[in-house]
Amino acid sequence: MLTQRRQLLLQLASLGLAAQTGSVLAQSTAITRYPERQIRLLCPFAPAGGVDLTARVIAQKLSQAWGQTVVVDNKPGANGMIAVDLAAKSQPDGYTLTMISSSHSVNVTLQGNHSYNLERDLVPITQATTQPYVLVVNPALPVKSMADLRALARTKPEGLTYGSSGIGGFSHLAGALLATQAGLNLTHVPYKGGSLAMNDVISGQIDMLFSTILQSHGHIMSGRLKPLAVTSIKRSATLPDTPTMQEAGVTGYEMSGWYGVMAPKGTPAPIIDKLNREIVRILKLPETRERLARDGSDPVGNSSAEFGAHINSEVNRWANLIRDIGIRTE
Repeated sequence: MLTQRRQLLLQLASLGLAAQTGSVLAQSTAITRYPERQIRLLCPFAPAGGVDLTARVIAQKLSQAWGQTVVVDNKPGANGMIAVDLAAKSQPDGYTLTMISSSHSVNVTLQGNHSYNLERDLVPITQATTQPYVLVVNPALPVKSMADLRALARTKPEGLTYGSSGIGGFSHLAGALLATQAGLNLTHVPYKGGSLAMNDVISGQIDMLFSTILQSHGHIMSGRLKPLAVTSIKRSATLPDTPTMQEAGVTGYEMSGWYGVMAPKGTPAPIIDKLNREIVRILKLPETRERLARDGSDPVGNSSAEFGAHINSEVNRWANLIRDIGIRTE
């Protein structure tokens, strides 16, 4: 009787091991064959913006390389948090990915009641781009350089006005960083979107604006706006005659927007590695660099670990600035 029981237990254990082995083999096969079907790349912002344009470049090239459709699915809202929340709650199988932007590193501190944790609930794949902002002024403002701007600001007790796309947006933080590092009295005028702020700096209702190059380049070329400096360490290839903030005398000033790609936590490492290799390859293609440059962006294409470290650094940096100057969304 005891022998029969032992045999039965051994048979059951053998069946369990076989089932477990079969499951592991099936998962391994699925990873090896990835992708076997359509991939959804969530975009946290509306079509035609910089994040959307970058997502579509990546999606098109991935589709061509792998023979599987990669669909860009725009899910704007809540300052980009809706799409990322959807990604964080998706199956971690590599078939739902999301773009993120530098705004998401600010949201960690500024936006309350997150339903996801950017650094714990998602896995970085790669940083796709970096792009400077450019400080533009109305041509009627009597300044030709950052030195002129600083001198003019000191003559105005109420300070010069700068617009932004909204409280806590990157255009707001760029101005707050300038005020802090250059010791200037600047008055922030928040708008419900970058285009509204752009209209008012062109019409002279406000003095200046930190803008993406994608948004302002046409106005600069037509003479409706005057560029004073870009915010990155290096000059922009799109605006090669415009100095950096540091070249213009604002010591230590540097900030750049960026876009990247992430996947839900738990996505198998081999799939993350495969996505990283292919997207990095795409970003290094001459035609990709040329396309992104037209929008004022430079491709990056780093490792998953490097992108994760960058996100952590940005979260901490903006948390410190927001705390120091007391930015509130309400």
